[in-house]
Amino acid sequence: MIISPDAPNAALLERIERFYDAVPRSGARAEDFGPLSLFVREGAGWPYYARPALGASAGVTAADVDRVRTRQRELGVPEAFEWTAETAPALRAAVEESGLRVNEHPLMVLDTDTVPAAEDGPDGVEVRLLPGGDPLLAASMAVAHLAFGEPGTAIGSAGAGELAAAVEAAEADGTAQRLTGRIEAGLSAVAVALAADGALLGSGQHQWVGEVSELVGIGTLPVARRRGVGRALTARLAADARAKGATTVFLTASDEAVARVYASAGFRRIATALIAEPA
Repeated sequence: MIISPDAPNAALLERIERFYDAVPRSGARAEDFGPLSLFVREGAGWPYYARPALGASAGVTAADVDRVRTRQRELGVPEAFEWTAETAPALRAAVEESGLRVNEHPLMVLDTDTVPAAEDGPDGVEVRLLPGGDPLLAASMAVAHLAFGEPGTAIGSAGAGELAAAVEAAEADGTAQRLTGRIEAGLSAVAVALAADGALLGSGQHQWVGEVSELVGIGTLPVARRRGVGRALTARLAADARAKGATTVFLTASDEAVARVYASAGFRRIATALIAEPA
């Protein structure tokens, strides 16, 4: 995978590609499949994916994809591939020939000279960063799980009752301990949005390598949407990324409606992120 220097946003996309290759290595090993790399998580946690090998110049074929999928099945992990359309244009045809479905998502970046205000949300909503070991860490993952279970920006059904059950599951599977380890190692930051009565409304994270930071897992409890919680979380995380020295701050939106929320916080679309999985 080699990006033409004449391509739009070439230098920025190259920086993001190097981040994509580096960030899983703090918790996974990379297995070589020629033009593809498969990241395999070491220990418990959400499994990683396959993506184009950094610097690979050979074309990708459906046979290459099939080999990786066979290995993923051996490992018992999802048959997932993630990449950027503009940096590996040939991969889409290969994964589709292999029988996978491709989903498109806006890839967005914060302009270099933009420094978001670390604002709280409306109606007394407090947005704050959590230290390692904070009791809310498990709940932060639980609310994100519920948010992505009902994607989009429309007000949904999951509320306090569903959150309580999801928190129990997150506490039982070691989620909080893993997040504490990443926070204390200087790999991730976690933000939460709290109502005036202390109820958890949303959460998000950013993770960084050098001067590049990615905002991930930003989600609002479905019953609390349309109140500006997601925008406030995005602004707080982006401000923290800048404070930690990130010159490139980016994220992937799940769809165009969510992308408009991020655009209101200062992000602009530069490319298309692709995720392939079995239909």
